Amino acid sequence: MIKHVLTIAGSDSGGGAGIQADLKTFSALGTYGLSVITAITAQNTQGVTGIEILSPFIVEKQLDAVFKDIRIDAVKIGMVASRELIKVIVQAINRFQPKIIIVDPVMVSTTGSRLLEEDAIEEIKQHLFPIATLITPNLQEAAVLLETELQSLKDLFQVAVKLKQFTVGEVLITGGHNVLGDQVIDVLSTGEAFMSERIETKHTHGTGCSLSSAIAVFMAQGLTLSKAVQKAKQYVTKGLYHAYPIGSGAGPIHHFHALWNDL
Repeated sequence: MIKHVLTIAGSDSGGGAGIQADLKTFSALGTYGLSVITAITAQNTQGVTGIEILSPFIVEKQLDAVFKDIRIDAVKIGMVASRELIKVIVQAINRFQPKIIIVDPVMVSTTGSRLLEEDAIEEIKQHLFPIATLITPNLQEAAVLLETELQSLKDLFQVAVKLKQFTVGEVLITGGHNVLGDQVIDVLSTGEAFMSERIETKHTHGTGCSLSSAIAVFMAQGLTLSKAVQKAKQYVTKGLYHAYPIGSGAGPIHHFHALWNDL
């Protein structure tokens, strides 16, 4: 039976991150993707030039429309944009009780644009994190959430454990720029570490979105958290290996690398 995975996130007009990256990941990995859009961004490979946050009313209507009609096997939550939208999303999650909830606390785009209102950070920690199965902040996001600096592998594990205090689920700190030789490392609050090959490319747009979405897919398909993270990292690493330029800036990973890789 094909699984249904919902993304709650912002739209990327460049197609490399956000809702677009999530839906591509869902499709590439054999699931049916649904979406609730929280914000519309005007962006391309060079950066974000505009953001319009949608009203709580229309976000709530989208959530109701999807949950009331279609079975949802997993939810991935990305760009939540504002405190008001977080409240609407949390209410819907509590009401409809999906079993798997992956929260990727999107705060800043790959090109450095802020995607979350300042006063929403505490709202995320106090209300969104507690309902998550897994939280997937990158190094920079983890540092902001805990108001600290990360400088070593030991720091990663400590931060993962500190962030776990906000949730009944687990925390995955994604490596990003934390490179050990030719390897990149992500750490889970369970104490596990996941190594992957470092790919030399500037085309990394949507990496975090795609990783969290892939984890949601694999968990919906019945894999354990550890195995889902491992397979998701393999998927994203291959996407980076086959990444290609579509503009003059940072292009996207190749979500459909398994179907063709001759671009």
